[in-house]
Amino acid sequence: MRMEVHVHGYIALCEGVSRRQVETALRPLLDYFDVETMSEVKSLEENQPGVAYDQREFALEICCTLEVGRNFFHALEEAMHGLGVLIEQATAVEVSIYHADGRDEMQLMFVGPTPDAISDAQRRRMAEDVGGMLRRQFDQAAVDEVLKLVNDLFRRQRDSHIMPGDEEEVAPTLNTPGQSGRRRLH
Repeated sequence: MRMEVHVHGYIALCEGVSRRQVETALRPLLDYFDVETMSEVKSLEENQPGVAYDQREFALEICCTLEVGRNFFHALEEAMHGLGVLIEQATAVEVSIYHADGRDEMQLMFVGPTPDAISDAQRRRMAEDVGGMLRRQFDQAAVDEVLKLVNDLFRRQRDSHIMPGDEEEVAPTLNTPGQSGRRRLH
């Protein structure tokens, strides 16, 4: 079953990372689309850049709407996993899924150089989202109180899962925040 997805993210790479290194990391995704280079990944929307490497800024911009099948998500996860070691700071990549029945779903894929960096990016994103929602109704003191709890929850989760000396494999994580409603990122 084919579906339409929009993938959107700006990924800051470590200084000196080459186009070839990025394409090697993205190989599972490039193989999925049966293309050799990232510039061959074309968006269904003409005004979207697709997958673009910026050599001057050492960054990767992903902004493309694609028609995909079930194996796409596995290929995307593998590509983000490979990209993790080339990334300066963990970040979120947004994946909007447009189902044939009209339902839309948004997922966040966090990718980064280490599990701690990914967890910190998740924490920052949640604090931004929760803080933004709360500010509509409450004063800053109340918002700060809730954000302190969010930060504490992340600290407790980290402390309960990682023992000193443990090595964790770095892998992107998918998160479905439950947002729906058809929207385009551009």
